[in-house]
Amino acid sequence: MTTNTSNSSVTKKKTQPGDQTIVRRSANYKPPVWKYDYLQSLTSTYAGESYEKWAAKLKEDVKMMIEKLEEPLEKLELVDSLQRLGVSHHFEAEIKRILESIHIDIDHKMNWRNKGDLYAIALEFRLLRQHRYNVPKEVFNNFKDKFGQFKESLSEDIKGLLSLYESSYLLMEGESILEEARDFATKHLKEYLKKRTDPNLAMLVSHALELPLHWTMPRMEARWFIDAYERRSDMNPTLLEFAKLDFNMVQAIHQEDLKHVSRWWESTRWRERLPFMRDRVMENYLWSLGEAYQPQFQYYRRMETRINILTTCLDDVYDAYGTLDELELFTDAVDRWDVNAVEHLPDYMKICFLGYYNWINEMAYDTLKEHGIHILPYLKRKWQDLIHCYQKEINWAHSGEIPTMEEYVNHAWTSVAAPVMLTHAYLLSTNSLSNPITQEELDSLENYHDLIKWPSLIVRLSDDLGTSWDEVERGDNPKSIQIYMHETGASAEDARDHVKHLISEAWKKLNEARLVDSPFNRIFVEIATNLARVSQFIYQHGDGHGHDVGGKNKERASLLLVEPIPFP
Repeated sequence: MTTNTSNSSVTKKKTQPGDQTIVRRSANYKPPVWKYDYLQSLTSTYAGESYEKWAAKLKEDVKMMIEKLEEPLEKLELVDSLQRLGVSHHFEAEIKRILESIHIDIDHKMNWRNKGDLYAIALEFRLLRQHRYNVPKEVFNNFKDKFGQFKESLSEDIKGLLSLYESSYLLMEGESILEEARDFATKHLKEYLKKRTDPNLAMLVSHALELPLHWTMPRMEARWFIDAYERRSDMNPTLLEFAKLDFNMVQAIHQEDLKHVSRWWESTRWRERLPFMRDRVMENYLWSLGEAYQPQFQYYRRMETRINILTTCLDDVYDAYGTLDELELFTDAVDRWDVNAVEHLPDYMKICFLGYYNWINEMAYDTLKEHGIHILPYLKRKWQDLIHCYQKEINWAHSGEIPTMEEYVNHAWTSVAAPVMLTHAYLLSTNSLSNPITQEELDSLENYHDLIKWPSLIVRLSDDLGTSWDEVERGDNPKSIQIYMHETGASAEDARDHVKHLISEAWKKLNEARLVDSPFNRIFVEIATNLARVSQFIYQHGDGHGHDVGGKNKERASLLLVEPIPFP
């Protein structure tokens, strides 16, 4: 994640008496917002047997509620609420039965079409596609007039338009009807916000236009939607109570994760020995939390956060501190994967290389021990690919070369470190649930399957939207926005719009990769999708990974990890 953000300065340092002075850049990173002592002080009252019994009782009540539903639309609405409230992982079997029965039931579809029920049809389309059912785009043809345009009479159906808008983000390449649906719905929803006849509906519309549900980090959506759900006139008190209690109980688990990772980071002593690096424990944990927040993924979150921290630190070595000669030595050491190579490295790089080398080998050993599969060659190649991307960017910077937009895009989705993150995510999520690691899946990781490539590109471009101007001011290579401006003469605003367009196009390809037959298990498909969602959360208001200007991400992290939801 190349997310350096502060203006640069130049420092001169002699490593040993008699050595020549080495001129280094400094990114002037700010100290961490979240200090070690504060993170270790986090506590929650929502743990223990009494809360577990309370939650178990509410969970059974919700299950009974699910079983009593008969109407297909009511079932879909409940599935949607369970997901948005963040408790759907408790009811996976029930949700699967509901969606399977609705997918094969023709009668309700014909009834909704005859009634012209845009809300119901769009909700069904979104939920089924989200769960990887291949629903045809033609279900929306009935809402077009004889000229092939969406009927203007729909402009008064705000609930239906909002449902259509959200469903349009599940589109794939070539589905122009869904692009038209998005444009049509967006136009009329924006017009509705000028009227705001229903405050609660206006709140939902405004929230959706800021970031569509399909692109939203699930855990943050749950925190927001619990408050929104409480305001609804049709709110179910039992479901609301369960959602609040479950959020607070899971938050307690997340706090323990965060404390664990914080202790690990402190034990490395990298913060004091390598002060040029970003100290961002909370920010790196947010990526792992966003990818898999459920309680059963505790091991995953703790280990994946270590990987995130490591990629951040190595990025800082290449982007901000290392000299060209030193970086070439480091790249060579990674290529050789030889512990003896540290003899040729400066002291600060010795610490980096040995830490990195030991952690990756340890993970490979654990996987060999537990699963009998030797994954070290796969991990090595992914890290070597990343380091070579870093080296290429440094060579561009030193030569003054500006790549073309095509060259940049083809390169930068790897240099953002997301493929490394996803490779480890696959292995860690498999370990967490004791699923078998298959050779087919490993080969797909090796060959950068679309479920690796397209989330990675979304991470890269979201990062660029949030950080690129600060990076250029600091002296880094130009990113997609600046390259597009240089190549086409476009304004900064037009360049940003172009990058947003590229993100939308990448989402189409990711949506398709989710639906086609894939070698990957369902859990990893969701984690890969969530990585893209987390990136749009992290960079939604600027650089939430490196430099949280305005404190927006601090506020949101507090809601997720510090402040429990109050009960009346």
